[in-house]
Order: sequence, then structure tokens, then C-alpha cells
Amino acid sequence: MDTTPQATRERDPEVPPETRAGGKPTPARHSGPGGGPSGPLGFIVDPALDAQRRRDLRRMRLVATGLLVFAAVVYVLTRGHDDGLLGFVNAGAEASMVGACADWFAVTAIFRHPLGLPIPHTALIPRKKEMIGRSLEEFVSENFMREDIIRERVLDAEPTRRAAEWALHPGHAKRLVDEVATVTVHALHRIPDEDVRAVIEQALLPRLAQEPISSLAGGLLDQVVRDEAHVGLVDLALDEIRIWLVDNEDVFESLITQRAPAWVPDAINDIVARKVHVEALKWLGDIRNDPRHDVRLALDKLLIDLADDLQHDPVTQAKAERLKERVLSHPQVADTAMSLWGSFRAVVIAALEDEGGPVRVRAVTEVTALAERLLADAALRERIDVRICDATIYAIDRYGTELTRIISDTVDRWDGKETAERVELQVGRDLQFIRINGTLVGGLIGMLIHAVSIVLPS
Repeated sequence: MDTTPQATRERDPEVPPETRAGGKPTPARHSGPGGGPSGPLGFIVDPALDAQRRRDLRRMRLVATGLLVFAAVVYVLTRGHDDGLLGFVNAGAEASMVGACADWFAVTAIFRHPLGLPIPHTALIPRKKEMIGRSLEEFVSENFMREDIIRERVLDAEPTRRAAEWALHPGHAKRLVDEVATVTVHALHRIPDEDVRAVIEQALLPRLAQEPISSLAGGLLDQVVRDEAHVGLVDLALDEIRIWLVDNEDVFESLITQRAPAWVPDAINDIVARKVHVEALKWLGDIRNDPRHDVRLALDKLLIDLADDLQHDPVTQAKAERLKERVLSHPQVADTAMSLWGSFRAVVIAALEDEGGPVRVRAVTEVTALAERLLADAALRERIDVRICDATIYAIDRYGTELTRIISDTVDRWDGKETAERVELQVGRDLQFIRINGTLVGGLIGMLIHAVSIVLPS
């Protein structure tokens, strides 16, 4: 009997209309994951394979039933002959019928009520499928989700060595890089711009606004100056200024002459402007070539003092926070961030889509080099395998219950009658050997009992 609630039937897309209406389920027409049609409850159905299984099951049933009928015929023909050879044959046939009927009842009781009679403890699978699902869940959890078993299997498998050997096989490193690049490009294309803007406006900018930036900026600036990481930026700025002065000599001299007193002759202004231009270039060259120039030292002291004030001076800290708030509250900030994101995504996608480009070529080289190192360094492989074990065990400890619960949840969703039919189709042929063995063994035991009854005194 289908005990699925009506609301569940109407809501579950996998339950066909016939089942929702109380009718007999019919095979679904859509394709399952394996390429064959899928049954109404998610079973993967291969019509050709199922037809072969039904033929095999029917054939074995006929064999088992035929033996029962043969034993019955022999029993009838030898009935009344208690002595001699026919007595043994009659006793064996009688016991064969008992064994065959008992084993037929046992096998049938697994899947349905024998003869349709609601005998207790029959139709086990339809009635006990929930218990079977729980038992399977507990079996998998107790025997496959244990830390010692997982650790032993992972270490025995040597995943790091196998991965390295696979990567060194011709073409595999490139294939790996190509797959990763394809997935990454697809993922970048799939990220909606509105989601990125939402993250920037609703998460990133508010978070930055809440976090004090002065102490962090001061510490970062102090470390930059002490590590002389800013020297390259200063050199770049000096080079750019010098290039501008060389390329725009007329503009520079006109700026000087425009600010000269009106009573000074133009010839004097031109001489002074050219002299200032020459001295400016010379001064920039001195700063650029002298790492200990007074201007550089003064700039370093200015930056160090600013870093110290950002970390300890409340006034400077307040000014920095106000500046941060004004910058972050400006509407152009989000647009600028989106523009940077778009440019970054375009550059990454273009680099990854170029199969012969430097990014993919370098990635293949690095993968190959890593694989060679892993094969050459047993200690490194062992450390990585241990980390893989730890990660696997952590995942099992955290999500193992949810994984094994899939078994019981899936079984709970199955219809009892359909489940019994599918299981019988899978193992019913082999179970018919129980009936056959019961018939033969029963006959042998019957003849043995008859022999004992003759030997023992009355």
C-alpha cells in the first residue's frame, strides 16, 4: 500500500501522475543519469538488461517449481510403498516437497505476502524498507567512515605519488592546465556584475568604513619606509618628472617667464628660465643618483613622522578617518571598483583563453616541475599524504553523518512494492537456488531419516 501523503505526491516531481492519483506506477519516460530511462522513484532502468533479468528469473523459477512438481509426482506414484527402494524414494520425495515449499515460502516472504495472505513477518522489504535503509546507513557509517580505515586506505593508495606520475605522463600536465583554465574562465563569465557590485557596496565598503584604518596604515607605511620599499616608487616619480621637463622645455620656461615682473626684459626672462630648467634637471639628477640625498632623507623622515602620527597621534588619526569616510562615501568609489574588477576579469580571461600564451605555458612548466619534485622527494610525498588524510578525516567527521543519511533518506522515498520488485529483479535468480537446494537437501535428509527409522527398533 502506498503510504505517501497526498501533499507529498502532489509536490514531488519524481512521483508520476498515476501514483499521485492512487493508480499503479508506470515507468517514467525521461532519461536517468546512466543514459537509460529512470523509474518513477529514481531507479535507473535499463530495459534490455531488465528484460534479460526477468527471463533469467523466470527460468530459474521454472526449474525450482519443476523440481517441486517432480517430487510431488514421485511421491504420488510411490505412495503406499514403505519398504524397499521405493520406500526410500517415497520418503525422499515427501521431504523434498517439504523442503521446497518451506524455501519457497522463505524466499517469497522476503518480497511479498505468500499467496497474498497477510502472514506475520512476511513481505519484509515492503514493510521494513525504512529499517533496511537505517541498517545500511549504520553499516556504512560503522565500517567505512572510521578514521583508522580511512587513514590506512589513503596512505596505502599513495595519492601524491599517483598524481605526480599521472602529471608526468605526456600531455597530462597540459590537459590539467587546460581543464583548470576552462573552468576558471567559465566561472569568471558566470559571475554577475550586479553580484560583485552588491558585495562591494553592501559588504566590502561598509566593512572598511567600520574598521579603523589609521593604525593599520601607519604600521604599513612605517614598515614600507624601513624596508626601503618606497625607493623604487620615488625613483619612478623622479624619472617621470625629468622626462616631462625634457619633453616640455618650452612649457616650463613659459611658466617661469609668466611669473616674472613686468619690468624685466624678455631677454633676461628667457635666460633665467633656461637656467632654471637646466638647474631643475641637474637637481633631479642629483636626487636620482644619490641614495643619501638630503631630499630623500627629508622625505623618509616625513613619511616616518606621518606613520608615527597615524599610529599614536589622535588628531592625525581623526583626520585620516575623516578622509577615509569621505573617500568611501563618494559614489564614484563603487564605480571605480567595478571598473577595476572588469579590467581584471578581462585580463585574466584573455590570458587563460590563450592556449599558447605565457600563462598556460608557465602553468604547465610549474605542474611538471612540481610532479618531478614530488617523485624525487619521498618525505614531501608522505607529508602531503598525511595532510590529505587529515583533510579527508575532517570532512568525514564534519559531514559523514549527512553523507550516510543520504542512504536512509533515499530508501525512505522509495515505494515499498517497487523496491521489492527491483531488489527481486536484481537477486531473485540467485535466490531460486535456495529453493533448488532445499528440494535436493530435503530429499536426502528424508531418505536419511527413513533409513534411521528402519535401523532403529520399533
